[in-house]
Amino acid sequence: MLHEEIKGKIKEAMLAKDAVLLKALRSMVAAFTNESVSKGKKPTDMLSDEEALAVITRLAKQRKDSIEQYRKGGREDLVKEEEDELHILETYLPKLMDRSEVEKIAKDKKQELGIEDPAKKGVLMQALMKDLKGKADGKTVKEVVDSLF
Repeated sequence: MLHEEIKGKIKEAMLAKDAVLLKALRSMVAAFTNESVSKGKKPTDMLSDEEALAVITRLAKQRKDSIEQYRKGGREDLVKEEEDELHILETYLPKLMDRSEVEKIAKDKKQELGIEDPAKKGVLMQALMKDLKGKADGKTVKEVVDSLF
């Protein structure tokens, strides 16, 4: 299981004296524990791989948001730190579709649903997110849907 694998790598990171890897792994384990508790489980219970991926996806999104905010604030030192952690988190996530793949699927879905009215953008977005959950970034999907109208 992914949760156990990540917990096991903490010792390796400590021995390798890799502070960035250690910080990223510890943040994942802490988030796993919080997720377990929020679901009414014991803190020591392991999450399923699907639950662990959802937690890692959330952490990656938080890092991306932080990077954006730090760039706006001119804090490049903090941007580098967040980017390093983001790269580590992304190694545990499945590869996401690129924009061109999302565009093709969105155009097909738009035609399939017969959506022409921009007011129905939400219907298309909902259908796409259901189909592409875990396969494409929501921000990319939204940008593609906006570009279709």
